[in-house]
Amino acid sequence: MTDTRPSELIARRPPRFELVAGAVCLDFINTLDDRFTNQPKELLESYMDLARFGEDAGIVEPSLAHRLIETGYRSPKAAQVLASAIAMREAMFAVFNAIINKQPVPAAPLMKLNGYVQSAAQHARLAQTSAGFEWCFDALPPGLDAPLWPIARSAADLLASDEVAYVRACASETCQWMFLDTSKNHQRRWCDMTKCGNRAKFRRFWRRKKKPV
Repeated sequence: MTDTRPSELIARRPPRFELVAGAVCLDFINTLDDRFTNQPKELLESYMDLARFGEDAGIVEPSLAHRLIETGYRSPKAAQVLASAIAMREAMFAVFNAIINKQPVPAAPLMKLNGYVQSAAQHARLAQTSAGFEWCFDALPPGLDAPLWPIARSAADLLASDEVAYVRACASETCQWMFLDTSKNHQRRWCDMTKCGNRAKFRRFWRRKKKPV
């Protein structure tokens, strides 16, 4: 049987992640799908999935994602980094979920998230572009935890901004993905109108049809 290299797996697989949240950190929280059901679906099943998320979200260059996956394929540390990423995700969920439900933010998850934010800051630097300056992160050497840095920075930036007031959870009880409501009147209810929104419209339509005339 021929051994399949990670680079070959990447080339064969379609994009895995639906990025509809409007903020990288919220899309990352959504990598635990069906969170509030009896059978939540983990989308980060391997380190390759973490690197693929970074590439899909545009926070990891394809060449760096390739190197990370090649390194993770050989390194026993990849499983530790994946576990750390999931721990960061759950800390972010606890913080943002409290904000959405207008509850006090629990201290322990916020402290854990701050640890990731501080770690990311050690790898952040300013880079000059044609339009001015922007934050970027160390690319070399490609540490396996590199995808975590921009995600942690995204959470910190959102929490410290006025936009945190517009973080929502999808109104669908079977979804409840988080998203940033950037609509004009800030009345958006669905993570994606073409999916959860259309399903809700379809259910309302059939309920009306079933009512006696």
